Amino acid sequence: MPLRATLAAFLVALIWGMNFVVIDAGLEGMPPLLFLAIRFVVVIIPAIFFVPKPAARWRDIAAIGFFLSLAQFSMLYISLALGMPPGLASLVVQGQVVLTVVFAAMVLHEVPTRVQLIGISVGALGLLIIGLGRGGDVALLAFMCSVGAATAWAIGNVLTRRVGRSAPGGTPAPLAGLSMTVWSALVVPIPAFAISLLFDGPSAVGYALTHLTVPQLLSTAYTAWLASLVGYGIWNTLLGKYQASAVVPFTMLVPVVGIFAAWLVQDEVPTVAELIGGGALLVGVAITTGLLAQIKRWRMPQARRLR
Repeated sequence: MPLRATLAAFLVALIWGMNFVVIDAGLEGMPPLLFLAIRFVVVIIPAIFFVPKPAARWRDIAAIGFFLSLAQFSMLYISLALGMPPGLASLVVQGQVVLTVVFAAMVLHEVPTRVQLIGISVGALGLLIIGLGRGGDVALLAFMCSVGAATAWAIGNVLTRRVGRSAPGGTPAPLAGLSMTVWSALVVPIPAFAISLLFDGPSAVGYALTHLTVPQLLSTAYTAWLASLVGYGIWNTLLGKYQASAVVPFTMLVPVVGIFAAWLVQDEVPTVAELIGGGALLVGVAITTGLLAQIKRWRMPQARRLR
């Protein structure tokens, strides 16, 4: 990818890495699926009145919204509510990197190069080192919900990439990713609210809605405007233009950002394993995305000038 797209992908990783700390603050005293419904209402309104519909069929928009937003975040929020540590959740959901590359190869015939496979393997090793370093007992259901979130994210990535390749045009390029983010969000609020009402009960939902706190409002603003509109707006645009194996590995940086965000905000000091694993993740992303090769090409002319 060109430098501009690479920097945009780094920005997404930064926003999403901070997102886990922000979500953790917003879930305090808030039913998880109700929080999800509120988040996507804010994503939709008022943006849907100004952002054009993406150049895609309604069933494709609905499918992307179901997997990338409703299924992924429902399972992630439930996992966190069941006691999954936010830092560990940010690691487990990165299983979507490998799953996306596999699904893209199967469905889209986008076979990763040998260098990309090496980079993904190095990044996966970094995730494993961090996960082993964190330790701790996790409920099986909470863990499986995080795995389910990773699977839904991977399917959503491939669907977004497929639609981006086959769309006939009509939506201006800068708005393509944003329009898909906004319009696919229509799938989320009603089912999320209905499930919350069913499992949490009308009294809990009513109390939460009438006793919103400042941290919950700020968390909603961040997750809706930055994580969804900005983050997924950029993400969907990149997936529509570049191969999944070139874009998706950037998300391996998310747990690195998340761990350091928890260190700064919640005073969770990273372990030696987390630092080593984070370094491996950075190297893996640099290999997979071709960043190391770009740096090498940039340094060669510089070296010639110094001779």
